[in-house]
Amino acid sequence: MSSSDTPKETTPVTDHLRFHRAHAHLAPTFGNDAFALKAEAFARFFGTPTFLGAQTLIVAIWIALNLSGVTQFDVYPFILLNLAFSLQAAYAAPLILLAQTRQAARDKAQSDADAQHREALAIVNSERQAQAAQTTGQLLELLEQNTRLTEMTKQLSERIENLTSEMHAHFVRKEPPAA
Repeated sequence: MSSSDTPKETTPVTDHLRFHRAHAHLAPTFGNDAFALKAEAFARFFGTPTFLGAQTLIVAIWIALNLSGVTQFDVYPFILLNLAFSLQAAYAAPLILLAQTRQAARDKAQSDADAQHREALAIVNSERQAQAAQTTGQLLELLEQNTRLTEMTKQLSERIENLTSEMHAHFVRKEPPAA
């Protein structure tokens, strides 16, 4: 029989995310449509170093252009710039709060799924421990039976040896003397 003819043990495939699937609907923060995906991307972009650097660069250029006299679209005290910041804050704050709220819901769902997984592992572990205890009990019983059988074998061997000696002695006594 070649190695390809030997049956291979197949282990069942375990779905490690089975407890998380019930909470998959919480994955997208704002929903699944195009606007929701763009809104989530925008909310995520607000806290990045790229955004902060770009915003700082734009503000510096804005102020430099208006103070140097190259253009005069927003003179000091930069009311248009303040309006732009207010508009940005008006959109950013609700998006960020919504993202935080949904992230908290995702974290709770993840935590619940992890707790279910740990509970399932605890149940399986208890079952395995019970099975191991049962197997240990059976092995101890078999060992005890083996010990009794060994003792019985020893006793029977001693009896056979005694009977053989008695028979040998009996036959030796009944033999006529050598002539």
